[in-house]
Amino acid sequence: MAANGNEKQGTKAFYVTTPIYYVNDAPHLGHAYTTVAGDVLTRWHRQRGEKVWYLTGTDEHGQKIMRTADANGVSPQEWCDKLVTEAWKPLWEHLEIANDDFIRTTEKRHTDRVQEFVQDLWDKGEIYKGGYEGPYCVGCEEYKLPGELLDGEGDFAGEKLCPVHKKPVEILKEENYFFKLSEYAQRLLDFYEANPGFIQPESARNEVLNFVRQGLTDLSISRSTFDWGVKVPWDDKHVIYVWVDALLNYATAAGYGADQARFDATFPADVHLVGKDILRFHAVIWPAMLMAQGLPLPGRVVANGWLLVGGEKMSKSNLTGIKPQDLTSHFGVDAYRWYFLRAISFGQDGSFSWEDFSARYTSELANDYGNLASRVAAMVNKYFGGQLPAATASGEAEKAVQEGLAKAVATADRAIGEELDFQSGILAIFDFVKQVNGYITEQEPWKVAKDDSEEGRARLATILYTAAESLRAMAVLLNPVMPDTSQKLWDSLGAEPHLGPLAAQRIDETADWGRLPAGATVTKGAVLFPRLEEKPTA
Repeated sequence: MAANGNEKQGTKAFYVTTPIYYVNDAPHLGHAYTTVAGDVLTRWHRQRGEKVWYLTGTDEHGQKIMRTADANGVSPQEWCDKLVTEAWKPLWEHLEIANDDFIRTTEKRHTDRVQEFVQDLWDKGEIYKGGYEGPYCVGCEEYKLPGELLDGEGDFAGEKLCPVHKKPVEILKEENYFFKLSEYAQRLLDFYEANPGFIQPESARNEVLNFVRQGLTDLSISRSTFDWGVKVPWDDKHVIYVWVDALLNYATAAGYGADQARFDATFPADVHLVGKDILRFHAVIWPAMLMAQGLPLPGRVVANGWLLVGGEKMSKSNLTGIKPQDLTSHFGVDAYRWYFLRAISFGQDGSFSWEDFSARYTSELANDYGNLASRVAAMVNKYFGGQLPAATASGEAEKAVQEGLAKAVATADRAIGEELDFQSGILAIFDFVKQVNGYITEQEPWKVAKDDSEEGRARLATILYTAAESLRAMAVLLNPVMPDTSQKLWDSLGAEPHLGPLAAQRIDETADWGRLPAGATVTKGAVLFPRLEEKPTA
């Protein structure tokens, strides 16, 4: 996505990352949830006029990928290429994800830098050779502590299960290389204390603090029982542990070891968005690796909750995976982007249901927002021939609308731009939508239109200008969340010839009343949120 013309130059980019996702299968709602959140966050900061860098991508090494490819009768590289080109990248395009880069861990720009990073740690004495035996979950690509495991029941009776995947772990014994993670426990605790906002939400921070306070064990950073991965540069019988490989994407994509100027202008990430099940990797292992290398640490690691269907975490392994296209084909892409951030408090687990989505779509998008846009455009066309009239008879009612807008902008900017509280930010904007609907209901422009006097025409013009100018602000505020419908509204208001492209509008100028000029040509475009058809049957 091209940066808008208001971008602030000469500053570090606001750098946001998502997890890089395993390509053992096609993406589901859980993957899209985090990626849409990052997209809304970065679009919001772009509309603040900031320089932004948004990274997403795919994690393509490890035993899980190798086994999946083997089960499908292809090489791991062939499997990764197929999934990325046929599933992952097309979905991000479909969901209007405006990422600046898409990193694949099989790319040479990544693998070469990973080897250099690990070689440097070896040369510094941060890595040593040793042996290890313990319970290993292939799904997590992680050794588990015995205390974490669950007792199996039914078909798995007598076995120990991974607490995430609910599948039996394997006991692995191999000679590996280890990173001296245990030496960083106190440094990490000191950093957490000095930077209390580093891990969010508070429940995630407490989990990490408790984990590190118990003491850290050194991290096995290589595998010798399979060969699908980046070779350890000084010992090609080993491949680098997939999580060490994966975490380094945040540095390699930013130019680490290849483009120092770009690296300095981008790294570290201001926000790492992660699922709570991979929090420890990002809040413990990743900072320790950066400390060992003398690199700056990220600003925040923000863990989102799980999407639940029937009380179960959404994943392919427990058959609750739902394709985003199952929803976008019915509700539309913009409604999809809006719903999960509006309905679920980011950082908490949240349940999804078709019925809840339908109810919110009809009530808030179609009735409140879409109907408001249609009514205002229709009245401007009916009473003023499609030319936006000037407001010459403003009073207390209009002042209240202006104050409501200022409050919505301030609340939404703080919530979305700073606190990553997407739900509160969206609700603040829709409180303003409801206020403007109430304003029109109270002012009854259809009755005022019957008064042909000069005072009556002035009052009607003021009511409709106030409503249209409010819609102008809504288009800007909702553009990061619903870019397609916001553009349609922007076009309907005839704003671009006077104010420029929607993407160039600044959040901090949105509450400046009177930006949409009288004389703008208002047209009644397509319905923003069409009436839903019946729920499709399986």
